[in-house]
Amino acid sequence: MPSKPKSSKLSLFSSLFSKKARSNNSASEHPSSISNQDVKPSMSNDPSPRALPHDSDPQLPKHSPTNRIEPLLSAANTPCLAPSTSNVVAQVPFSGASILSTTNDTAIATSHNPQDLLISSHSQHAQSSRRGLSSASLVEEAPASQSMFSGAHDFGMRDLVHAPNATHVNIVNEESNPYNSVDIERRRLDTVPKPRDESHSATHLPTRDFINAPNATQVNVVHQGGPLDVLPKHPEMSSRRAEYLPDSRKPEVEELCERESSETDLVLCIHGPAGIGKSTLAGHLSDKFRSAGRLAASIFLGALPTDALEPEVVVKMVAREIGSIHPSAIPKIVEAIGQCHGASLETHLQKYIIEPLRSLKHTQPLVIIIDAMDEWPNHPLFFKALACLNSQSHIVKFILTGRLNPCASRLPSIEKISIFTYALGPISKEVIKAFFHKHLETVPWEDGRKATPADVEKLTELSDGFPVWAATVIALLSHQFSDSPPHEILEEIVGSRRPVGGPDGLGELYRNALARLFPSVEDRKQLRRYLGATMALQEPLSLSDFSTLSGIRDHLAKRIQFALSAIQTRSPPPGSETMFHPAGAVFHLSLLEYVQAATTESTFSISAFDSHSTLGLACLNQLLRLPPSSSVFHLRGHQRYAVKYWLLHVWKGTPRPNNLWLQTEHCLALQKLTAGTQRQWATLFLETLIPRNTDSMMGDAGPEDGIASILGKLYGHMRESGEDCWGFQVACLEVAVRFDDGADELWSRLGWCYRERGRRTGSLQMYEEAAVAFRHALRPRTDQHPKRAESLTHVAAALMDCYNQTKNIDLLHEAASLFREALNLYPAPHPNRPDSLSNLATALRSLYERDGGIGTLNEAISLHRDALGLCPAPHPHRSSFLYNLASALQALYERDGSIGTLNEAISLHREGLGLCPAPHPDRPWFLNNLASALQSLYKRDGAIGTLHEAISLYREALGLQPAPHPDRPKSLNNLANALQCLYECGGGIGTLNEVISLHREALGLRPAPHPHRPSSLINLANALRSLYKHDGAIGTLNEAISLSREALGLLPAPHPDCPLSLSNLANALQTLYERGGGIRTLNEVISLHREALGLRPAPHPHRPLSLYNLANALRSLYEHDGSIGTLNEAISLYSEALGLCPAPHPHRPSFLQSLANTLQCLYERDGGSGTLTEAISLYREALGLCPAPHPDRPSSLSKLALALHSLYKRDGGIGTLNEAVSLHREALLLLPAPHPDRPLPLQDLPDTLLSRFEENGAVDDLDEAISLRRELLVLLPPGNRYRPTGVICLVLLLVKRREATGDDRDRREIRDLEAELGALRGEKAKK
Repeated sequence: MPSKPKSSKLSLFSSLFSKKARSNNSASEHPSSISNQDVKPSMSNDPSPRALPHDSDPQLPKHSPTNRIEPLLSAANTPCLAPSTSNVVAQVPFSGASILSTTNDTAIATSHNPQDLLISSHSQHAQSSRRGLSSASLVEEAPASQSMFSGAHDFGMRDLVHAPNATHVNIVNEESNPYNSVDIERRRLDTVPKPRDESHSATHLPTRDFINAPNATQVNVVHQGGPLDVLPKHPEMSSRRAEYLPDSRKPEVEELCERESSETDLVLCIHGPAGIGKSTLAGHLSDKFRSAGRLAASIFLGALPTDALEPEVVVKMVAREIGSIHPSAIPKIVEAIGQCHGASLETHLQKYIIEPLRSLKHTQPLVIIIDAMDEWPNHPLFFKALACLNSQSHIVKFILTGRLNPCASRLPSIEKISIFTYALGPISKEVIKAFFHKHLETVPWEDGRKATPADVEKLTELSDGFPVWAATVIALLSHQFSDSPPHEILEEIVGSRRPVGGPDGLGELYRNALARLFPSVEDRKQLRRYLGATMALQEPLSLSDFSTLSGIRDHLAKRIQFALSAIQTRSPPPGSETMFHPAGAVFHLSLLEYVQAATTESTFSISAFDSHSTLGLACLNQLLRLPPSSSVFHLRGHQRYAVKYWLLHVWKGTPRPNNLWLQTEHCLALQKLTAGTQRQWATLFLETLIPRNTDSMMGDAGPEDGIASILGKLYGHMRESGEDCWGFQVACLEVAVRFDDGADELWSRLGWCYRERGRRTGSLQMYEEAAVAFRHALRPRTDQHPKRAESLTHVAAALMDCYNQTKNIDLLHEAASLFREALNLYPAPHPNRPDSLSNLATALRSLYERDGGIGTLNEAISLHRDALGLCPAPHPHRSSFLYNLASALQALYERDGSIGTLNEAISLHREGLGLCPAPHPDRPWFLNNLASALQSLYKRDGAIGTLHEAISLYREALGLQPAPHPDRPKSLNNLANALQCLYECGGGIGTLNEVISLHREALGLRPAPHPHRPSSLINLANALRSLYKHDGAIGTLNEAISLSREALGLLPAPHPDCPLSLSNLANALQTLYERGGGIRTLNEVISLHREALGLRPAPHPHRPLSLYNLANALRSLYEHDGSIGTLNEAISLYSEALGLCPAPHPHRPSFLQSLANTLQCLYERDGGSGTLTEAISLYREALGLCPAPHPDRPSSLSKLALALHSLYKRDGGIGTLNEAVSLHREALLLLPAPHPDRPLPLQDLPDTLLSRFEENGAVDDLDEAISLRRELLVLLPPGNRYRPTGVICLVLLLVKRREATGDDRDRREIRDLEAELGALRGEKAKK
């Protein structure tokens, strides 16, 4: 409820509170309005929750009705077991228009699909004439059929560097053992062989002194007969680790080790830009913890083929490392091997990591270090699963490194992880300078022309503390490939004016290096071919296999590889130096980003689309020449590669629209495949991914099946197998829909693949792709199609997913329209009608939250009623429908204040709670729901028993959500808000202290950039304001203001909760102004309230609160400057707010009081009796709306009494004065000690009694007034800013009694009080 404006010289204000749980006397809005979408739509086999809980709002059970719309797709719609790379789709920014479309039979525009925008230019290249090369040229002529790479498309880095999921870690060794890869895959072993003799490793370059991210691109296997041989093994890193320069990171290392030892965070994330030295630091920390006996495992993802790594594989690799370092843990790891097949990632973490480490019984937690997290496409899934380990930080801690701050990047569920982020800065100039001094001595200078001290200073300055830059410079100077002598290269480098930290710092170095290494036009063309091929490459190949697929002659490929070693910063695994590895395995990520950047000059730019297109076409040509073999064992390396990866390359390198697809060479090549070759390929493909019973799997493929049909069946087999191959599943469907653009079932399955991935990763791009695919599935399903309703639902649900992330209102409107059309196709008694009703109601409820249309909300409620009526007990999902209806009714109550509406919501919540007895996992949600509704009821009727029941329910819910339960912060907040209400009705300072403690704990569990951190900041700020009003400590108020400013900084416009944050900061500053903050503070208050009001145009449901808050601030301004215009504006705003809140709106009593109080001020200015009469009438209406025990009744009684006292002073009449006394006495009785508002009637009643004494001379009235003033003074101890006023008033009463009675009994008390006043005046004079 809104706060009471100042009505007397001794105003004591109460605290702020929320839209769901507002205090009886505060207009501040609680951040409970900072919420997620309340209800998610249900879909076929789509067990999404009916709502996302938010603070102080009802919370939703974690299950929902399912709508069995698509029974034929049961395999397609089961939960996806295999995450893939986060960039399996080209990372083209989506525009809103790309997924906004009509749903009729009109064709879908090409722009609706991001990949449709990327058209390969390979056809033009293939037709270009061959050009001769000079004998001196580095490069050689390519085969006529091989296209060149040119033109950069808008692709993300990882589209080239990372492949979609393989089912496990692949192995490729030297040509002498060409079948090792397949043999290992058939045995499903993911282990690593011992490295070869290190003397065979690549030539040592100074680069490796600084750069530690030696991406190997394969994990090999060796049988050692041990129990952990079936687990993937991390490659040997001892010979490939970068040198850690002594003390180069000493301060950082000390700080990180101290934090790890002293704090309880589960995850320490070290982040910084590419080339800053994160991997080297990770290696050094690994050595330190190993020497201390506290290292559990150390994994360098840069040394692994991260595209093929599912999170479960990484967990197993960590487990193997644990077993190798701590043999005592092996028995538990062996147990996990037998228990985790097909288990969730969370189970893998518990069985493979927690239980083995717990069995070691270490007194301190062991540390797992994982480097280069952001280079692993599946890192979002891994982060998400870590939340289940928050309570295990006494057993294990994680140190993770990457370029991105995982909190700032808003990874899904990152707010649920106990994490501390550490930004790694550049290396000191002294360390960089020492590095240059050391390694410049090793450069083969010519004619004695060495680097000068000035050169070293300039190089140090240009490096900006980035070790990758320094190491690359030394490599370029040391490399023998270029014709330029080292001193010329050095002159060019030091002539740069762009430090690394500035724009294009590393880019300029790479550009100059490539220009020297590849000086001619033809050289650079072949460089693009080579880089494009390696960047699209999915696994290592031998020289001959790489040459066959890339079209680059053997000797030319070797020469380019050698030339690029000048800027190569990562070494391949020992024993694989002659292989051709994916570019991400040997080059620093910053180089690969440079050649793909839109700003890169065309001579060095690489197109991911064209690269995949070319390699895909080469793979298809190999399929045309497959030998008649029944096993991949009989295939050569490039043939095995083609069998496995052509799908991925064709998917990423061809346009999706059928009319464009038919014009590609890829389509023509596939059309040339005979039916027998297609079936042969399908069998070989499955053999590489699912090495068991592949013959029986493809037994259902007949001669009549085309390639699209075979791809659809392959997709189904992969889904049913449970193998981790999401990327290959999508590739099958993506290529299938290119062949058969009208295959609605294939499009629908593709949409499900993307939507499931979106729900696992939180990726907006996946949701957008799902919407596009579902639209294609809808297109052939015309009005009479039996599955049209299901497709409408699918499209709408995907649009809702997109809306929940983007808040694009157009998406929400279209989703509602589609849900409505689907509902019309599900007449009663269709089994899908309840879900369809709920889906439309969900969209309408979201729409109401945006535009505040009451008709929209009423329709949503009606639909929820219908859905509930169709699901009588014991329907398994009745509880979810109960919640949906109850939640919508609470929203209606907040709008119209109808007590019947609220009582119905409470009844529904009680029924829902009864359906979830302990230990039902959803019981905490329903406890919070019911408690929230009861808290609203308390706000209405003031029954303290209702509030105590709500508090009891909140405490039970909190007890069921111990740390690190992800919903604990919400329960902490809910309980604190209820206790705040208890404090405001006399709960005592102990209650307020508990409120503050709970809010501090909740805030601690929501580090930036947690989406609900603003709400916790505002909650704590409001509680601190209440504490300030109790103790008057300015430090408490300043902290509240600081917290409110931080919250506002996290909610800039046009964030929907920006008005709330503006209002709360303004109210905190209003309190500061009342303390003496000055007119500038008040002007800021008014400005903030005006901005909030501007963001809430009619009919926004919270516009009345903004009107009220601004009017309150203008009242304060009027008291400062006395401007009649200011007062009239305040009256106008109050009147508008009151008009928007007709009875029985819960805010109407407070708005009535505020308008009446302001009219009273106007009366005191102009003396108009009509104005005072109107004020009294408003006060009487407000009192009538607050019957006992309404918490606002004391305030209403007091304010009506004050108005009657004013009327008495104007017109006389002892009856009016007696009524005022009676009202004040009732107010005092309703505020027993230690109620924080008791001082108000203790001040006002004596003034009225004094007037009656002066009217009739009754000394009893004077005695009662003195007694009340004495009690008030006890409540205002020395130091309280209101005590001087209280002392003066008491002295005046005592003097008046002495004059009236002649009794001098109060003489000493008067003397003591006057002495206290004298002392206070003296202190004030000194100040």
